[in-house]
Parts: sequence; C-alpha cells; structure tokens
Amino acid sequence: MPAPTISGPPVQRWKLTLAYDGTDFHGWQIQPGRCTIQGELQAALGRITGETPLPQGSGRTDTGVHALAQVASFDLLAPIPAENLHRALNRTLPASIRVLGAATMPSAFHARHSAVAKTYEYRVWIQASESTDICPPFLARYVYTCPWKLNRDTLGRAAACFVGEHDFKSFAATDPELSARREEELADDDEKTPSTVRSTFSSTWEDRETDSGDLLVYRVRGNGFLHHMVRNLVGTMIDAGRGFLDVEEIPRILAARARSRAGPTAPACGLFLHSVDYE
Repeated sequence: MPAPTISGPPVQRWKLTLAYDGTDFHGWQIQPGRCTIQGELQAALGRITGETPLPQGSGRTDTGVHALAQVASFDLLAPIPAENLHRALNRTLPASIRVLGAATMPSAFHARHSAVAKTYEYRVWIQASESTDICPPFLARYVYTCPWKLNRDTLGRAAACFVGEHDFKSFAATDPELSARREEELADDDEKTPSTVRSTFSSTWEDRETDSGDLLVYRVRGNGFLHHMVRNLVGTMIDAGRGFLDVEEIPRILAARARSRAGPTAPACGLFLHSVDYE
C-alpha cells in the first residue's frame, strides 16, 4: 500500500509596492559586492521568513535613480499575513527603502510582465543665478540643478515629439563592450524582445511649486523604457530648451537610430519611477 502523500503549504505569490531613495544604491538589480534594492529586499525576506526568493521588479532602475511606487513580485511558502509582512519588512529594511503596501496575488501575476504602463518623472531645478539662487542641500539629491534658462514652450513642443510609437534606439544607452544578451537585459520591460520600439502615451513638462522652490518636472508614461531612455530624452529636450538644438531636429534624431545624434544623458538623481499600471 503506497505511503500517504503529505503536501506542504501552497506557494503564495506576493506583490509589494516600494518607495526608495536610490542615491546610495547601485540600482535595483542584485550585483555581487554591491548594495542594491533587490539585494536588500531579498535579504530582508530571508531574515523574516527564512526564504530568499529573488524579487522581480517592474523595472530595473539605475544607480542613483529613485522610486515613488516600484512594484515587486515573488513567491513565499511562509503563511504570513500581509499586514505582518508589511510591518516586518519596514522594520528590517534600511530607512531609505519603505514598503508602501503588501498583498497576495494570483499566481499569474508578475511585476514586470503583467504591467501595461509605467510613468517616470524627471525633476529639474532651474538655477537662475549662481550667486543668489542656491538649490537647498536637502533637495539636491533629488533634482538636476540646471544652470541654463529654459524656454517652456520649446520644452513642451519637444516633449510632444515623443508621443506615439517610435523606435527609440537613438535614446538608448550604448556600450560596445556589452554582449547582445546584456543589452537585452538592460531594457526594463521585456527581456525576450530586444526591439527598441516603444509606445509613449503621454509626454509633458510642467512647473511645480514645492516648499523648497519651483521645479520643472517632465512626466512620461509608456508601455516600456530602454536603458537610460528617459534621461536621454531629458538631456535632448534641455538642449532644445536652452536653444542649443532645434525642435525640428527631433524627428530626424529618432529616424537616425544612432545614440550619437541625441543629446547628453541627464543625471540619475532627478529621475523617479512614479507609478506602474496593471489591468
């Protein structure tokens, strides 16, 4: 007579929503010998549950990039209530990483593959005068301090050029030493599709008043973003806003599919993963 089968607890899929200050981290993705968001989260789960799943993020933010609502998914066997996991993670994670929410999900949910859109923000502090207009030190970690006056109308027209489906190869990071596989992994959405075509649903600039001063904020929402894409868009638009580049050149930069044609990469400190949308 066969021995009875003893089944263990079912594996449960989890979804976390996280905010973090990326200044002191080497990006999201775990790297040997370096402090990363993914690595800190995996270690915290190990301390709490004894399990060390590798959390999958909705996107792999770069070194120095922040998040207001990053999403991560992973599986756990531990039958822990959501509110207990939420509380325990915030007790053990560094203060620069906070869990905003924890919930169990259907097994088909995946933080990256289930996402239908992502929104990024890029924040710019305009320094009108080097002698009288100083970016506060408690804001400097989260903005790009721009030394040039920027034409708002020009910025708006430049941003509109990126709405719709385009090949954004001119705005993707390039490194001749990277293998084709590594270049594929640097895209934050679909590892199996190295295409540089993406759809952008909205692309706008706005003035925003804060307690620390006025900011220029670029907000872009799309179905996926290439490595350094948002920062390269911003660098190019700032060139246009300060009169260094004609807005009419932007469609030709897109068509060229050459990184050398676009503007510089804006600093990481001003970039935030704002939100991720799911069905």
